[in-house]
Amino acid sequence: MRRFLALLLLACVVVACSESKNFTVSGTVKGLKKGTLYLQRIQDTALINLDSIVVDGDPEFEFSLNIEEPEVMYLHLDKVDGSGYDDRILFFAEPGEMNITTSLKNFEGFAAVIGAENQMRWTEFQKMNQKFNDKNLDLIKGSYEAQISGVQEDILKYDDSLQRLLESKYRYTGQFASTHASLEMAPFLMLSQIPDANVTFLDTIYNRFPKKIQRSKYGKQLEKLIEERKAEEQN
Repeated sequence: MRRFLALLLLACVVVACSESKNFTVSGTVKGLKKGTLYLQRIQDTALINLDSIVVDGDPEFEFSLNIEEPEVMYLHLDKVDGSGYDDRILFFAEPGEMNITTSLKNFEGFAAVIGAENQMRWTEFQKMNQKFNDKNLDLIKGSYEAQISGVQEDILKYDDSLQRLLESKYRYTGQFASTHASLEMAPFLMLSQIPDANVTFLDTIYNRFPKKIQRSKYGKQLEKLIEERKAEEQN
């Protein structure tokens, strides 16, 4: 009888633990034979490991855990193949299932992440943001060459172009966050992309978020940032 009760208790514990894991991310790292994959999140401004998998021949992986609300996580690869560098993929985790397919050669660049709405919109934003980044690099290169040549007119032209591009990126980011205000991704976008934007601009967009998003992890962080920025301006 005692043996039966012990087995029953163990089964209940296993079921309870299983039920508490409401998020699963699985996938494949093509070409990976040896290394360690880490599932990470930021806690108190530091990256911490939530779980890890040692890869030895099989490039497929799966992590399961419980999350309280949608949040940014990272898939980090610590290679032991002599490539000389490590890589990290940022993704938006939320209850349900996600899939990440990537490669050893370009772990972050080749990553294809399939997830729920927050991840879909984050991927959409990143595609446009990459265009801003590419244009910015081109302008920086032109500005450097103009400074070498010493042509003042060209220097001023590139400075003006860089400023206008920055303003365009800020407007696009704010508009994107406003359009998707019902997603936890929206305040994270503001925090990660334009934290130094005009505080009135940040505050205006924050106030467009529904209460649920304002009370989310990144909503609270954005509110704190706005309050700190306002206090700095008053001093």
